[in-house]
Order: sequence, then structure tokens, then C-alpha cells
Amino acid sequence: MFPPLLPVIGALLLTACNPTYNWRDYSSPDAPFRVMFPDKPAVHKRNIDVGGLQVDMTMTAVDIDGTTFAVGSAEAPDAALAAAAVGAMKTALVRNIGATVTKEKSSAAATTSGATSTQSTSIDIEAKGVQKGSPMKLVGHFESRDKRFYQVIVMGKETSLSPQQTDQFISSFKLL
Repeated sequence: MFPPLLPVIGALLLTACNPTYNWRDYSSPDAPFRVMFPDKPAVHKRNIDVGGLQVDMTMTAVDIDGTTFAVGSAEAPDAALAAAAVGAMKTALVRNIGATVTKEKSSAAATTSGATSTQSTSIDIEAKGVQKGSPMKLVGHFESRDKRFYQVIVMGKETSLSPQQTDQFISSFKLL
């Protein structure tokens, strides 16, 4: 009928099936961080157990087409417990999807400026697993600074996780 229009119609249909990313800057009212979310996030607070430590965690998250972009933040009684919580959060999330860590990088630092001392720990991972029969991928950044600790994750079906969108979200996370 109109063969030259078929590629255009096909491209429009494919575009309509792609998730919409409406990036926006988000500053947490509860914790000192900023991040770019791909849509307006929802905020939930609940008490959780992180490696035997009971904390009130604030989870700020967006789900786009089955891919979750989330930042969790909480405060521990001291810097050592916050640093330990970073590893416990990583382990719990990896276990949640029965995953195997495929990449991992960690660092720890202590800095002193005058009378002020700051301790920080971070772990960056990529993991692959299965949830409800579907291959899943988790990209995560886990960080502590003094008594506060954070998890910054993107998790979804391995085939639909966009490296560009994942990198944009993870790299936009900044502690204030």
C-alpha cells in the first residue's frame, strides 16, 4: 500500500515501546545527597535489619518498565557500624536475586581536616542472577560516610537494563 512509510511507522512503534526517561535532580530532605532520577521518585521509610543492625531506612525509588532506580539511606550509631552496613546491604541485595557478583571494586578512606575526622567506605558492583525465572542484573554503589550509609542501585531484567541510563543514574549520586 505505502511501502515507503513502513519503516517510519515501525520506528514510531518501537519508540512508543521504550520507557520514557524524564531526568530530574533530586535532593533528599532526610540525608545529605543529590541524584538524578529518571522520573519523579516515591519515598518510603521503614525499619530494616542490616547485618543485625536495626535502622530506619529511607528508600527513594522509581520503577520504569520493570527497572528500579533507587537510593536507600540510613544512619548507624557510629562510623564502624555504618561501614559494616555497606557490606551487609550489598550481600543482602545480591542474595535477593540469587546473583553472582561479576565485578566489584571497594575503597576505604579516613581524612582529617583540623579537628574534624571523616571515615568513608564504598563498594561498586555488578551482579547477575535470576528472579521469578528471568535473568536479572544489579548495578550498585554502596557507600558510608561517618555514621550515614547509602545504597544506590539499578536493578532489572538483564535484557532491558540500559548501560547509558544506569551509568547516568549511578554517576549522578553525590554526597553533600
